[in-house]
Amino acid sequence: MTQPAPISRETAEHYRWGNDCDGWHLVKDDTLSVIEEFVPPGSAEIRHYHEKAQQFFYILSGEVMMEVEGRSTLIPAGSGIRVRPGARHQISNPSSVAARFLVISQPTTQGDRIQENR
Repeated sequence: MTQPAPISRETAEHYRWGNDCDGWHLVKDDTLSVIEEFVPPGSAEIRHYHEKAQQFFYILSGEVMMEVEGRSTLIPAGSGIRVRPGARHQISNPSSVAARFLVISQPTTQGDRIQENR
């Protein structure tokens, strides 16, 4: 059995989203997704939900505002929040510094994202 290679932002698949936000797929398969994301000050994603996937957002640096089903919570570095399937949510960075966090999804959110119309 071969030794797995370390994964980092330098070796992971990169993508851009939103307003100057970045993501790196650290683990990407049908049953599990681990993404590191970077969100500059003032940026936010579009409110959405997932029918099947549950997610855990763990803040590495900075802080984010997570709105889940109409309730907003400020999440500082070193903390996280679980979002269950079907829960409408939106993450934003209201602070003056960039935020970096992990998004762990099980199963993957590929094809399982339903955006809100508002």
